[in-house]
Amino acid sequence: MKKVLKITGFTILTVLILLITIPFVFQGKIQGIVKQFINDNVNAQVEFSDVSLSFIRNFPEAHVGINDFVITNFEPFKGDTLVAAKSIAFTVSIPELFKTAGEEPIVVNSIFVDEAMITLKTNAEGQTNYDIAKASETETTTDTTGSSFTFSIDEYSIKNSGFDYIDESSKMMMQISELNHTGSGTFSGETSELDTETEANVSFTMDGTNYLNHNAIKLDALIDLDLTNSKYTFKENKGYINKLPIEFDGFVQLLDEGQNIDLTFKNPESDFKNFLALIPETYSGSLDGVQTSGDFTINGIVKGINSDKTIPKLDINIASNNASFKYPDLPKSVTNIVINTSIKNTTGFLDDTFVDIKTLNFKIDDDVFKSSASIKNITKNMLVSANLDGVLNLANITKAYPVELASPLTGILKAKLSTAFDMNAIETNAFERIKSSGTASLSNFVYTSEDMANPLEISEADLTFNPQTVSLNHFKAKTGESDLNASGTINNLLGFVLSDTTLKGNFDLNSNLFKMSDFMSESETASTETKTQTPTETEALKIPAFLDCTINANAKTVIYDNLTLTDVKGKLLIKDEAATLSNVSSSIFDGALSISGDVSTKTETPTFNFNLGANDFDISKSFKGLELLQNLAPIAKILQGKLNTTINLSGSLDKDFAPNLSTVSGNALAELLTTNLSENESGLLSKLENSLSFIDFTKLDLKDLKTKLEFANGQVSVKPFDLKYKDIAITVSGAHGFDQTLNYNAIFNVPAKYLGSDITSLISKIDSEEANNITIPVTANIGGSYTSPTVKTDLTSGVTNLTKQLVEIEKQKLLNKGKDKVTDLIGGIINGNKTKTDSTKTEQTNAVKDVLGGIIGNKTTKTDSTQTTPSNNTTNAVKNVLGGFLKKKTKDTVK
Repeated sequence: MKKVLKITGFTILTVLILLITIPFVFQGKIQGIVKQFINDNVNAQVEFSDVSLSFIRNFPEAHVGINDFVITNFEPFKGDTLVAAKSIAFTVSIPELFKTAGEEPIVVNSIFVDEAMITLKTNAEGQTNYDIAKASETETTTDTTGSSFTFSIDEYSIKNSGFDYIDESSKMMMQISELNHTGSGTFSGETSELDTETEANVSFTMDGTNYLNHNAIKLDALIDLDLTNSKYTFKENKGYINKLPIEFDGFVQLLDEGQNIDLTFKNPESDFKNFLALIPETYSGSLDGVQTSGDFTINGIVKGINSDKTIPKLDINIASNNASFKYPDLPKSVTNIVINTSIKNTTGFLDDTFVDIKTLNFKIDDDVFKSSASIKNITKNMLVSANLDGVLNLANITKAYPVELASPLTGILKAKLSTAFDMNAIETNAFERIKSSGTASLSNFVYTSEDMANPLEISEADLTFNPQTVSLNHFKAKTGESDLNASGTINNLLGFVLSDTTLKGNFDLNSNLFKMSDFMSESETASTETKTQTPTETEALKIPAFLDCTINANAKTVIYDNLTLTDVKGKLLIKDEAATLSNVSSSIFDGALSISGDVSTKTETPTFNFNLGANDFDISKSFKGLELLQNLAPIAKILQGKLNTTINLSGSLDKDFAPNLSTVSGNALAELLTTNLSENESGLLSKLENSLSFIDFTKLDLKDLKTKLEFANGQVSVKPFDLKYKDIAITVSGAHGFDQTLNYNAIFNVPAKYLGSDITSLISKIDSEEANNITIPVTANIGGSYTSPTVKTDLTSGVTNLTKQLVEIEKQKLLNKGKDKVTDLIGGIINGNKTKTDSTKTEQTNAVKDVLGGIIGNKTTKTDSTQTTPSNNTTNAVKNVLGGFLKKKTKDTVK
């Protein structure tokens, strides 16, 4: 007995070892067979990581597994993944593996697919990505020579898989996700029976309309297989769409040109809860505890040939009478529900499919809403006809149905209108083909959103639908402190609602108070750990891309940041995410403002381009209120009076819709009217007066001053302009930065009479009218910054100019009188000064004599290298006089 057990154990162990080791011997053969099968049958790129073989997993059959299986398309879908599967496995009889090359193909008994994703596409030209089978060399379908496998399946399964079908030509997309499907039966005979179980989620979209959205389906079907006639008959079938049960029977037969379909279906129960079950649970919530009354029926017939040219005829009917429902956790109920809808096709041509909603009525509280509609020519230029009549309290929507809105709604919607149109007319604004009539109104509507700083409160909105347009008769709204009152015409309201086209119209807008901050969006974030709120970030106003309208605006008061504008009037054109202003006028800073230009938010950073005109602006108020003017002319802060200016500027805007000064460029022309200086307002005046004592800057004559500015890259360039102080002419030019750094030159042309008695006496001796009109230019170089300025005076040009003028005047006189009289004249000048005892004055007179003599022709011989020349003496003397004059602290000579 022990010997028998030993032999038996040894035998079992040997068989087990063989079952484990033999697959390694045949694994290479199987991998070669798989590759050959693919190369012989598939016109695409196929990849897989490895092929495994096991005799134990499905004993007594062999288990062949293919891992990481991927099929990638060639042109015209190059790079698209047709099939991707984590694993594909099949079983075969072990003896099948011992067939030698050239014998009949291996017979496959079962197939198992895990985590597969199949994507089928049809492009706009009608080409398909799943047509990858290589063309047969012969037309004989029964010839299997050369094939590596043949199939005699009695079991299969697909787990955790998905399926996408995309048809670009018809704008149709179907998605099947979380697919689990099993089938079993005997397939070897001419007639067989297949028992299947299927669960999946289905989404279906056509031409932008979502008909199914992640709807759960379940189907347990027993199918008779007539393999000879390729006919599959359904019996004992029951499926579910979400939780709606459906029973159906009939058959599908495969034909050369398509499929012959003959199916009928109905819901076996008539409870209205079945209708709610059609709606995805994401939108309908749990149906547990929902109280319903009334019936609901759905039945249909699908019969005919499905081919490239035809579809089966359809007759599907949905009906409910006097139904109601109430969710247990909601206070309101929906009653008097009446549904009478049919989907039909009587010709077999897809374009002739139509939906007829004869009745769709309901009631919430005392509000009754009635509607009907018909939709034809669904796949092409869809024709729509609809009627609405009723009242709807928007606040009751969430009180009767568990829908989650981004923000709560309130208000009363009333509508009584009819419309008929085709979608092409909507999309192309062919208004003559849009027929609408009736009225609609919205009252006491309140809309709150995180994207709005304040709730939008519409107290009244009244619309009249005309055949081609919609008239906005009244629109009254408020948000924050701002109020709006509008009327106008809307050209394509239906197009905006139905097909994402632009909203076009012309409006008259009036407002008593319009605060820009009321229309800014605010986003606040808080730490979930510390529960502390971060500072509020204000996002820039975004001009909607869907607007194409003209607005004639009239606002009594507009508040923008710290500015208050009154009597604002003008035209605003909004189009392509840009707002263009024309003929805009306003009162501000005790003057008049005119604006034209545009603002665009099409790019990430908003941009602007404006022309501004200001008349009779109060300078002090305007330069304190406008940062832009402060940076263009910071010195204007000390001005008192009126200003006229035109400014052309462009650049980008920050999140507060204020100009980003580092990007601003343009030019300005300014004119000052009846303007004075406030001396105490600026340290710059103090620095100038300390350096230039002969001017009282508070008495500058600034009337009718005009200057031109150019600015870019944060720098303002000021073209030369002239000022007047008594009979002193002043020319100013230079530049400053938006950072208030200064780089200016001011040239003061000072008459010689202001230079003291020494110079005036010298000029009087020359006794020339030209000498009496001599002016000396004194240059003041202004640097540093506006808050900490520096002033340097340049005496060199003044000294040189005075010396040259005196010499040139005397030279001309002497040339006219002759050389002999020069000595007498000079002597007379010298003798006239003999009574003066001041050494400096004597030196000046002698120097002038020497210089004039040298110019006329008298030679002065230098006898000592250290001797001072007469011209140098004259220059030094003039310099001493000017230097002392400029450094005086009193202004006695000019009072």
